[in-house]
Amino acid sequence: MIFSISTLLIIFSCSIVPQNYEGLVETLGKYSKTEKAGLIFIIPLIQRVRKVSLALQPLEISKYSIITKDNAEVSTSLTLNYQVTDSFKYFYNNTDSVESMVQLVRGHLRDIIGRMDLNDALGSTSQINAQPADAIGDLTNVYGIRVIRVNVDELLPSKEIQRAMDKQLTADREKTATIAKAEGEARNIELTTKAKNDALVATAKAKAEAIKTQADAEKYRIEQLKAALADAPDDYFKNQSIAAFKDLAKGENNLIVMDKDNLTQLGNIPAVREIWKKQDQD
Repeated sequence: MIFSISTLLIIFSCSIVPQNYEGLVETLGKYSKTEKAGLIFIIPLIQRVRKVSLALQPLEISKYSIITKDNAEVSTSLTLNYQVTDSFKYFYNNTDSVESMVQLVRGHLRDIIGRMDLNDALGSTSQINAQPADAIGDLTNVYGIRVIRVNVDELLPSKEIQRAMDKQLTADREKTATIAKAEGEARNIELTTKAKNDALVATAKAKAEAIKTQADAEKYRIEQLKAALADAPDDYFKNQSIAAFKDLAKGENNLIVMDKDNLTQLGNIPAVREIWKKQDQD
């Protein structure tokens, strides 16, 4: 296939700028104009096109060390998203705009974490994520780049600090466990003592109730007995007295039982007279 010179000139004079790109046209090595996406025409051998992406781009920043306010060393790695907003400044105002942006992000992050204590830094990654993006903001005036988001992927203390933190954490856990055990034992003693006291109180109440019930029953029995005796005839009491005397007479004791009205007749009892005679003779 043979192409004419005119055909070749047309082919080499055409260039395509992809979607979401801009084309920087240079004439004899000097910037001349910016072209949008699409088909553009240039002068072969005299002009060239440098294509710059305007799409959102992710970038991973490798791990590096930062010193906190309390002189603790931490290592961090982060990712960011940026977008070219001015292709001219991005390409011509800096030999490496991306690297300059990375150094700026690192510097701001060092400043942010350097004003925080270790514990605050480790517990505030969400706040740290927002601050670099706010601090850097729109870099269009310098690099033609806008930083959309900065995300701290990890923030780790040094191995020495990590070991010390592990020891402190272990000690805190043991302390917490000891306190919990002591509180549990104290609570158990408290509950046991309360249960015993409740049992003693319940037993005392039951005994008191039983005594009261027994006393009420005895009171009722006596009242009923009194009521029955009040209506009993005189012969009943005489028969009771005779029966009682009979029971006394069956005993081995030398016991004499007399009615109070008959005490004046005590000298008529032969045994008593004999005792008095012996006392007079002595």
